[in-house]
Amino acid sequence: MYTSTPYALLGVLLSAVLFGTPRPVQAVETAPAPRAVVGFLVEKHKDIAYRNGMGADKERHLLDVYVPKGKKDFPVVLFVHGGAWKWGDKSLYAGIGESFAARGIGMVICNYRLSPKVQHPAHIEDVATAFAWTHDNIAKYGGNPNDLFVCGHSAGGHLVSLLATDPSYLKSVKKSPTDIKGVISISGVYKIYHTEKVFLEPFGKDETICLKASPLTHAAGKHPPFLIAYADMDYEHLDVMAKDMDAALKKAANPCDLLICKDRSHISIIINLVQGDDPLHKTICEFVSKHMK
Repeated sequence: MYTSTPYALLGVLLSAVLFGTPRPVQAVETAPAPRAVVGFLVEKHKDIAYRNGMGADKERHLLDVYVPKGKKDFPVVLFVHGGAWKWGDKSLYAGIGESFAARGIGMVICNYRLSPKVQHPAHIEDVATAFAWTHDNIAKYGGNPNDLFVCGHSAGGHLVSLLATDPSYLKSVKKSPTDIKGVISISGVYKIYHTEKVFLEPFGKDETICLKASPLTHAAGKHPPFLIAYADMDYEHLDVMAKDMDAALKKAANPCDLLICKDRSHISIIINLVQGDDPLHKTICEFVSKHMK
């Protein structure tokens, strides 16, 4: 069903594309040249610890905050990176943080512990802790904690979807899915298969654990509004998963928008998000505006 190769390349390819390192892989599109941003100046606050004390990781329990300078009470998006739960870093997504902050939407981009050093539920526990930190602290940076959204790409899409649909993780940090104004999942994973190699290191072979780690398992409840996006040239089966998640949420009368991003791959869908005229970028801004307080 899945192969590990595309995921193994993801962190390397993103780094190469975003930082201009030469790469011979023809399947990955060239990053578009940055365009001038008309809007707010951006304030950046880097390497903030969202977890301290015993067990805190000095690299993975950090986040960056991007906010529109001079603006108050703006909506905020917590962004969670992808990389098969094994790769990735917040530093790769600085362009996304700057792009949305320039348009009046605060962006918090977090790291989280990665496999094989840790296994589920460590990844989602870290995202829940990062969300709690953002909810409790973003007002210090001008953001409105009552207009807090979550967004993730690939494995990050899985994590933000699970955060919003299984309340146990936010309950453990004294928060609730009702604190989430909306969920934006980009090329996300909604079902974890205990028989597939790509899920082995992050989740193990226990079928019960993998089912509980699957957002589709919890989609029948009442959840925040969702925006589910995927690329028309995405990795195999992610389109089916997206449609299944959309259908399950709508069957339970949850608001959900499904967007197919044309002429995009699993990589280029996130690379192009830095551009203000990118269709997904525009749709996310509209989604935030629609569902903010």
